[in-house]
Amino acid sequence: MTAGLNPQLLLAAPLAPLAGAIIAGLLGTQFLGNVVGRKTSHSVTIAGVLVALIISVYTLIAVNDGARFEGAIYQWMNVAGLNFEVGFKIDSLSAMMMCVVTFVSLMVHIYTMGYMAEDPGYNRFFAYISLFTFSMLMLVMSNNFLQLFFGWEAVGLVSYLLIGFWYTRPTAIFANLKAFLINRVGDFGFILGIGLIVAFTNTTNYEEVFAHKELLLNNVLPGTDWLLITVACICLFIGAMGKSAQFPLHVWLPDSMEGPTPISALIHAATMVTAGIFMVARMSPLFELSDTALSFILIIGGVTALFMGFMGMVQTDIKRIVAYSTLSQLGYMTVALGASAYSVAIFHLMTHAFFKALLFLAAGSVIVALHHDQDIRHMGGLRKYLPITWLTSLAGSLALIGTPFFSGFYSKDSIIEAVRASHLAGSTFAQFAVLASVFVTAFYTFRMYFLVFHGKENFGHADATHTNDHGAEHHGLSPGQKPHEPSWTITVPLILLAIPSVFIGFLTIKPMLHGEFFNSAIYVADQHTAMHKLTEEFDHVGGALGMALHALSSLPFLLALAGVACSYLFYIVKPEIPALLKKKLNVLYVVLDNKYYIDKFNENFFTAGARLLGQGLWNVGDKTLIDGLIVNGSAKLIAWSSRVMRTIQTGYIYHYAFVMILGVLGFLVYFMPSPFSK
Repeated sequence: MTAGLNPQLLLAAPLAPLAGAIIAGLLGTQFLGNVVGRKTSHSVTIAGVLVALIISVYTLIAVNDGARFEGAIYQWMNVAGLNFEVGFKIDSLSAMMMCVVTFVSLMVHIYTMGYMAEDPGYNRFFAYISLFTFSMLMLVMSNNFLQLFFGWEAVGLVSYLLIGFWYTRPTAIFANLKAFLINRVGDFGFILGIGLIVAFTNTTNYEEVFAHKELLLNNVLPGTDWLLITVACICLFIGAMGKSAQFPLHVWLPDSMEGPTPISALIHAATMVTAGIFMVARMSPLFELSDTALSFILIIGGVTALFMGFMGMVQTDIKRIVAYSTLSQLGYMTVALGASAYSVAIFHLMTHAFFKALLFLAAGSVIVALHHDQDIRHMGGLRKYLPITWLTSLAGSLALIGTPFFSGFYSKDSIIEAVRASHLAGSTFAQFAVLASVFVTAFYTFRMYFLVFHGKENFGHADATHTNDHGAEHHGLSPGQKPHEPSWTITVPLILLAIPSVFIGFLTIKPMLHGEFFNSAIYVADQHTAMHKLTEEFDHVGGALGMALHALSSLPFLLALAGVACSYLFYIVKPEIPALLKKKLNVLYVVLDNKYYIDKFNENFFTAGARLLGQGLWNVGDKTLIDGLIVNGSAKLIAWSSRVMRTIQTGYIYHYAFVMILGVLGFLVYFMPSPFSK
């Protein structure tokens, strides 16, 4: 424990949003009779998140000056020497995550004031997003597996509540149930990994587990010849696959767009889905012991980065395009983890949080301006009507595709170089995947940008009926009606998020990737040299400025430029080309439009299988065995035996005496010695 970080002050960071959630969720809803109004609800929740942000910034500054905290805050119980406690591990990794979570959350809280102004569930929504902030802070600040699992499940629960926020909509209920079930699949692997680690080390504390890593390395899974550390790490990563939406457990995230747009920015772009990335980085001392686990991570990340990007090329819903972009970028982060470039993954997590939250909130601004029309085919020419949204969207788009000098460039380019420097199995495929994804990302990002802000104005048509972000059928703008910039509560967060989307990468790449910022928080084995090569190249080109200038002639930049040029040609210059390609490549389009048929496979195999299993258990187990044999069978047996016994209960003494004589005779015959025995 180091002086300068007060545990009570640290505890106030998660408790402040929790207090706001309790006030808005209990006093601001029908649960306790709507004691407080909308103004009080958004004021207390925003104040709670603001307090958490101030404490987080103070903590980051203190950590940067060398302060650390590692210790228990509250011991729950002790079972056979195993402590279950609430504790904090505050270092550069957790302090940076605290700042990202609270800053993005604050922007979303402010944005929500404008976006949800007409929604009857206003107070309930603020309670949910504030509760989410508390849960995420508990996760990233934890120093033990018990608290990690609590935060892990808590953010999943709040995500379930937020995806199904409009609970009268069947699609929202289906989406939140889908997210809940798929995350349970990942969490099953996650808890198995935790269980294996705790069983062999007899501790839940991170530092104590890391101290026993040789014990984990030198043991095999009982009954097999598999290395225990490999099995445990893969199980932990399966948890990350669910939470961070990696193939094939990714299918819940696009459907989560059924929730309000602010939660898309908060949970499914900036924070919750990055919990898996954070967890693997935190567990780097364990993952570094298994090249097999790292190769598995590399391949899964590469598949997600490339094939989820393809999906974004055929989407017409503005939020789903950004959602598939999130899946692809999470694949980039996962690839970096597999290449042992944990700090690069966290760096991209940070930059991505800003520009992806910006893109989601900008999409929400467009949706509000068009009366909740989400179809990009009904947009166009919005640049002159929404100047702030246009500029901030352009900044976010340029950051997303990795344009030199923008924040996304420094993190994405570092991931590509780290994979190129990796020697692990699967790195060749991962390198191809992330390079190809550069073109794909640029194409679908600027396809959305051009169709929304440039070209012909396609809004204001009387026949433009479609579903909207609030679920009901809506006509968008009326004929002749023009969109306008929404209120300041929507535009101010866009501006504040655009600033780090442009500058944060340039300002922080040297200390975070090539300095000592993560030295005590992330461990990389000597045989994994990707980060050393990255630092050598960074110094060789002359730092952040030289890196951006050097990239202007690199393959990733040329691929991104080609993607932008193709989207401009297809959707501005020759808009008939996409229709022609769709006709010529209809089979490919159908495959993408049906999401590689993964949902159909899940529905026809797992869901149908579960239904058949349930029917079998009901027919055989419940009806036949339990009801038929045990419950009804025992009753029938008693009834039958009663009928038999009733026939021999005659009431005549000479009948009973005769039976007694027969019984005595039977005993004599049975126990009489045989005349042939010696």
